[in-house]
Amino acid sequence: MIQRIAIIGLGTMGPGMAARLARGDLQVTAYDVAPAAIERARAMLGTAEGVLDALGIAPPPAGVGTVRFTDDLGEAVSGADLIIENVPENIVVKADVYRAIDGLIASDTIVASDTSGIPITQLQAHISHPERMVGMHWSNPPHIIPMIEVIAGEKTAPQTVATIRDLIRSIGLLPVVVKKDVPGFVENRVLYALLREAVDLVERGVIEPEDLDTCVSWGIGYKIAVVGPMALLDMAGLDIYKSVSSFLNADLSNRDDVAPMVLEKTGASKLGIKSGEGMFSYTPEQTKALQADRARKLVAVRRILEGRE
Repeated sequence: MIQRIAIIGLGTMGPGMAARLARGDLQVTAYDVAPAAIERARAMLGTAEGVLDALGIAPPPAGVGTVRFTDDLGEAVSGADLIIENVPENIVVKADVYRAIDGLIASDTIVASDTSGIPITQLQAHISHPERMVGMHWSNPPHIIPMIEVIAGEKTAPQTVATIRDLIRSIGLLPVVVKKDVPGFVENRVLYALLREAVDLVERGVIEPEDLDTCVSWGIGYKIAVVGPMALLDMAGLDIYKSVSSFLNADLSNRDDVAPMVLEKTGASKLGIKSGEGMFSYTPEQTKALQADRARKLVAVRRILEGRE
């Protein structure tokens, strides 16, 4: 039974993950090599807990678990039943973490990666007892989005998958078991197909960025929150899909590189909210207000989708 969890690497996801796990009466130790990241996570933890309150996610009868922070890796993983690796999307960095913890944990301690798309089979090559490694991909913001992908690598034991699936379910979240270990898993493959087409349409001058967001958010986005893609096929009719896809698929973007517009912006350090400019521009005040507004709306939508409003 999993009771003690270590999160290795905090970044933007760590605080929300820690808050949500603790709300499930789990004991969480959160580690980062950077003191600044730990202090930022401490500040973000209270905000995440407030959002969980707004969602009406009450702690179990046993009460709320604990979250503690440390910059000592050995202390973080000591006695952990599950380790969630949440370091940057770089296989070399992740491999360094696995080698660092390998001698500090028991052979049956489950190691889960929150990678957004690196195949678990590739990550397993860098840790002993690969049968205990699994993908556990949270969606951002992790304390609001209830779906978590569970991915087995070639050497992952079925019991490891079952244990993580059951853990996710036990704290009121939605596990989705991905049957094949493909790059990007499922959520990001679908997302990046959409983003590829969106970037292509803007780059070709078909539509302005603001109008594209309106079109997607209030068009397909509004529907897909209620009716998933497979159900949408049935709702629209497979005959309609066959007819439209027979000519439209050939005209959709199929580029296998990064769009020039994205390369130009990243080359100029225009990375989005984190740098103050990307597809749009942001002041610090706008960023703070935008993040609060988005969290409020995501909470409201989730409550409606769950039938609680």
